[in-house]
Amino acid sequence: METMPNIALVPVEGDLDVTTAPRVRATVDSLIASGCRRVILNMAGVQYVDSAGMALLFREIRSMRQAGGLLSLINVSDRVLRTLRIARVVDFAPISGTNARPEVPELDPTVMPTWRTALRVNATDLQETRGKVEALLRRMPFSDDQVFDITLAIGEAMGNAIDHTDGRDALVTVSAYPDRAVIDVTDRGCGISVRRGQLPAQEHPNEERGRGIRLMRLLADSVTIRKRSGGCGTLVRIVKLV
Repeated sequence: METMPNIALVPVEGDLDVTTAPRVRATVDSLIASGCRRVILNMAGVQYVDSAGMALLFREIRSMRQAGGLLSLINVSDRVLRTLRIARVVDFAPISGTNARPEVPELDPTVMPTWRTALRVNATDLQETRGKVEALLRRMPFSDDQVFDITLAIGEAMGNAIDHTDGRDALVTVSAYPDRAVIDVTDRGCGISVRRGQLPAQEHPNEERGRGIRLMRLLADSVTIRKRSGGCGTLVRIVKLV
């Protein structure tokens, strides 16, 4: 299980049935109790969900909602997805199948944003900056769940900008286009570039930066990390399609 302060990626090992549901329930309940507000169940190893598994999903979705958070399922097989549709679980939580995420089309350089706002990242109060970013995103036609996810992804990028620099020159820029939101988080640190599908070199297998990048990629449609052109520092670009 991979965890960040506000996000956890939980692999469900084997089928979700009467024998495994209690273990998954204990894990998710513990995360909620610890203050985690975003739980992602990786269902790649699940080929069957019985009534006990369904009851678990409904219970944990409700518990997370009551705590002000969100639970979602990823890598759901076609067979399990059909079962979740019949049980109407898909009506209450974000669920994605095993098909590869489609490529995000390149933005036409001739298209100008509807609006663009840049904010300085408050290195002593990230919550304040996250709140301002969330308010900007709510001006676009995103659902509450989508705003929740994008804000978490941006929060990870801002946290990295503060954690790996002095944070004084970190900026977040939100640009609204007809089909997407583009969010750039920049800093003036040493600068890193990470290719699509790869992670930065790690001195330790549990390096927080690597986990944060994986989770950002789960929450957004596209994440690009590269050194800033014409200057020092890193640019993290997060794209969410409308």
